[in-house]
Amino acid sequence: MTLLIKNANVLDHGIVDVFIEHGKVKAIGEGLEENGQHVMNAEGQYLFPGFVDVHIHLREPGGEAKETIETGTLAAARGGFTTVCAMPNTNPVPDSSESLQHVLDRIQDDAHIRVLPYAAITEQQQGGELVDFDSLNNQGAFAFTDDGVGVQSAHMMFEAMKQAKQAGTSIVAHCEENTLVYEGVMHDGHKNIELNLPGIPSVSESVQIARDVLLAEATGCHYHVCHVSTKESVRVIRDAKCAGIPITAEVTPHHLLLTEDDIPSDDAQYKMNPPLRSKADRQSLIDGLLDGTIDCIATDHAPHTEQEKSNGFLHSPFGIVGLETAFPLLYTHFIKSNIFTLKQLVDWLTIKPSNIFRLPYGKLAVGHVADLVLVDLTDEQVINPNTFSSKGKNTPFAGWKLQGFPTVTILEGKIVWRKDEVHV
Repeated sequence: MTLLIKNANVLDHGIVDVFIEHGKVKAIGEGLEENGQHVMNAEGQYLFPGFVDVHIHLREPGGEAKETIETGTLAAARGGFTTVCAMPNTNPVPDSSESLQHVLDRIQDDAHIRVLPYAAITEQQQGGELVDFDSLNNQGAFAFTDDGVGVQSAHMMFEAMKQAKQAGTSIVAHCEENTLVYEGVMHDGHKNIELNLPGIPSVSESVQIARDVLLAEATGCHYHVCHVSTKESVRVIRDAKCAGIPITAEVTPHHLLLTEDDIPSDDAQYKMNPPLRSKADRQSLIDGLLDGTIDCIATDHAPHTEQEKSNGFLHSPFGIVGLETAFPLLYTHFIKSNIFTLKQLVDWLTIKPSNIFRLPYGKLAVGHVADLVLVDLTDEQVINPNTFSSKGKNTPFAGWKLQGFPTVTILEGKIVWRKDEVHV
């Protein structure tokens, strides 16, 4: 398929045409000639590289009531994402060649966009026995993580890092010291006291990051920290980078935007792990992005059923959805207020996550794969979870008025989602 996108606003190029052939960008310039190819007029819109999310939960296999590969990747396409990396807390867990192949087969059959699956670090994510890193890496595991829980044993993490280093892959970590969680359901600050709910101390996250960066230094393994949420964690990561330790980190849109002060009541739409922290933590995350301590933005898209999320903080699962709201949330609240530049935001959603994991995506340039998203920065909508493509409607952002919504998503030169087009 050939595609000519006319009059698009491309960062670093201005208003140009983009010609796509055989799944790659063939030319970028003004006045490119039409020669019978499909032509799309993008006047008034920005054309970005397709967004890359290195942290989502598709729930399939085993959790299809919450989300499926089909619905989750359609939600991703609607949000402008062309590559997503799926966490392994499924049933079965991708901890063997057979279970990983099962996931790969389902992706091949049902995904609207590119899905790169993680494999677990330990069997069944139980922390007891390491998986076969070489076998799973060779089979196509994106990287290795026990996300959803922290690896509690320093010995186990040390051995995992040694094997990951030998296999040429990465360890990706949900950092949480279980003995410091105290069955908490929200941040241990002032809001949990007000609501009479058990709190999760910030140190439960930062202490495990501190342990792991020293293990990464000892092994030389690339270590990526999921959903950083505290100022202490940012400090540890910054110090580790200054010491030359191979560490990278991500932050979520919700931790950049919300704090414990935004929780209105015992409403589990605001329950996620790590929890919404303090204003000082939020500011440290913003500062960490701006100074390069934090490398990229990832949604931690975590769908649940409406029934599951209707039982308050004590009895509802952690997690919110994020694929369909990420860009407009960040554009509206950080670009329009001049906290970030548009180029910074796009980089944190494209080339930065790609570079962390050496992926050949996230770049709009001649010769590169044509994963692209058209965005109308003037399009204003009110967030209505009932219109989500995701099965998950669990969001704290319902009713927010936002600008900057995707209109077309392109994967390898093919249109995989278009605004107002019905998908069944």
